[in-house]
Amino acid sequence: MHKWIYLLPLLAAAWGHQAKAADIEAGQAKAVVCAACHGVAGKAMLPNYPHLAGQQPAYLLKQLKAFKDGSRQEPLMAPFMVPLTEADMENLAAYYSSLR
Repeated sequence: MHKWIYLLPLLAAAWGHQAKAADIEAGQAKAVVCAACHGVAGKAMLPNYPHLAGQQPAYLLKQLKAFKDGSRQEPLMAPFMVPLTEADMENLAAYYSSLR
């Protein structure tokens, strides 16, 4: 009869759960290494390196994951991807997307 009472804690947890937002400041700290090729403000000085500033965070995260898992091959990027965690990649994506 009161089975819904058992569901209340689960529903409250689901509605109250907020995804952890990416940390732009942490992304900025990690981006120091990226600046050598992609520019200090995410705008590369050389034409063969892409601008990262202002890109959509989902796009940036997708590309970082592809470099990390090897589905996107780029020998210059490979060594930089090794130490990055999922959180690092989310933070980098948030940081670069925040730049204009």
